[in-house]
Amino acid sequence: MSAEGHDHAIDHEHEHHHKDTFITKYIFSIDHKMIAKQYLITGIIMGIIGVGMSMLFRMQLAWPEESFRIFNILLGDKFAPNGVMANDIYLALVTIHGTIMVFFVLTAALSGTFSNLLIPLQIGARDMASGFMNMISYWLFFLSSVIMISSLFVEAGPASSGWTIYPPLSALPQAIPGSGMGMTLWLISMAIFIASSLMGSLNYVVTVINLRTKGMSMTRLPLTIWAFFVTAIIGIVSFPVLLSAALLLIFDRSFGTSFFLSDIYIAGEVLHYQGGSPVLFEHLFWFLGHPEVYIVLLPALGITSEVIATNSRKPIFGYRAMIMSIIAIAFLSTIVWGHHMFVSGMNPFLGSVFTFTTLLIAIPSAVKAFNYITTLWKGNLQLNPAMLFSIGLVSTFITGGLTGIILGDSTLDINVHDTYFVVAHFHLVMGISALYGMFAGIYHWFPRLFGRMLNKNLGYVHFWVTAICAYGVFFPMHFIGLAGLPRRYYTNTNFPLFDDLQNVNVLITIFALIGGAFQLVFLYNFFSSIFYGKKSVMNPWKSNTLEWTAPVEHIHGNWPGEIPEVHRWPYDYSNPAHDVDFVPQNVPMKEGEEVLHH
Repeated sequence: MSAEGHDHAIDHEHEHHHKDTFITKYIFSIDHKMIAKQYLITGIIMGIIGVGMSMLFRMQLAWPEESFRIFNILLGDKFAPNGVMANDIYLALVTIHGTIMVFFVLTAALSGTFSNLLIPLQIGARDMASGFMNMISYWLFFLSSVIMISSLFVEAGPASSGWTIYPPLSALPQAIPGSGMGMTLWLISMAIFIASSLMGSLNYVVTVINLRTKGMSMTRLPLTIWAFFVTAIIGIVSFPVLLSAALLLIFDRSFGTSFFLSDIYIAGEVLHYQGGSPVLFEHLFWFLGHPEVYIVLLPALGITSEVIATNSRKPIFGYRAMIMSIIAIAFLSTIVWGHHMFVSGMNPFLGSVFTFTTLLIAIPSAVKAFNYITTLWKGNLQLNPAMLFSIGLVSTFITGGLTGIILGDSTLDINVHDTYFVVAHFHLVMGISALYGMFAGIYHWFPRLFGRMLNKNLGYVHFWVTAICAYGVFFPMHFIGLAGLPRRYYTNTNFPLFDDLQNVNVLITIFALIGGAFQLVFLYNFFSSIFYGKKSVMNPWKSNTLEWTAPVEHIHGNWPGEIPEVHRWPYDYSNPAHDVDFVPQNVPMKEGEEVLHH
């Protein structure tokens, strides 16, 4: 019996003997498609909390000292007496907002959802290499989310030393109220989150290397799979470094060590710590922190490659150049972390090395941007919501990336470090771009996830309001940053120098509130379409990749019968040798048909 036949026999037997209960099908599922849905819905809930927090602190920045009933309802009398936000909780909101959005939404929800959904389906596998490990990785993510949210309810308040949790604020429980129990819960949550992320990443790498179907060579993989594969490798290399930083910080906090502490005074009292270095923590944190940007961004860029090629109805431009740029970004991302530390007293020569490597990473990033633009050029564009979000990503990736050249240069960075210029840069290049990639993926693969279509008109409303508001929020921040406005201050009223900038803060907040409110359109569209959306056909976008060859109704094992065999690369659109403008990967080559060069 052939390997495929053997697999099919086992699956067939599995269907007859093991009837799934509600718990094994929806809760402790080992089916990659169900786990993808779990990641997505958990990520959306965390996203609602993260965005809600940003609404609160934007209101505080626009109208400082004002009384808002909503503050009192959500934050309580302790943190918002008479509806006026206390400064302690402001920093805590900024901290937890950053943590949730970077790790729980843009890392776990984006990679967890689409790596899980697409890796087995696009490479022609029945499931992940280890379904059990996949399930454990989701439940660890869920547990870490619960712990992070529960830290909001401890008496002294949640962690409030910024999402980068620099010591000594984070290492001394007595430093500020947000250094107490909330900080301990933050560290425990992150340690569990990293374990989840590593288990997921190892699974993705093993699956891509070992479980590709017949004919699926590495140069026939869709760019989505290349992006998820390389992202998983970056995670395996860099996440353990953050785990070591978190564990050493727990030792400093709870066991009297001084890895990150030296010569500390609190209220005139000399503490017994000596010999540690807070800069060591910065090195450990940013050794993950910068690759993290690409752990967030590469999956979004991979999704964009797929959506743009499909909706341009033409082959992706420079397939191999795109693969090389993904690999180059992955390598370079691990040797640029020092550009976050130009103001830490770094040796100027070392600063110039990090400047060089940082500017170098602009080259593969530009290759990706030009490849998207040349794929769009003269294409037969289908401007559905997924395509609009992908084009939006190309826009924010370029505008956000350009300011990165300024921040990557040590002499220029010192002037705008820790101002709103930095906030504008990384929100555009990493936050908004990755969110656009996530939205593009949801609109494109929703039929594959739920067997129904999202409402297109609501999708258009969602895109245009989100796109206008995203630029409305983050574009003006460049200017207030250049004017010197520091970030993480809960009010700027003590500095007459910044009085003229208050109107800009109000404008930014109005855009933020409108943009946040219109995410409700997406949420309504998403949850109502799961139950009431128009039923999907097998291949609604006329796409070439293998996931659209599987039946719409989900079965564990993906294909009833044999797994499809691959005969061509995934971007055979508008091939002159064929009558239709798409040729799926499992269609055999015609006699005399040339392989398209890529």
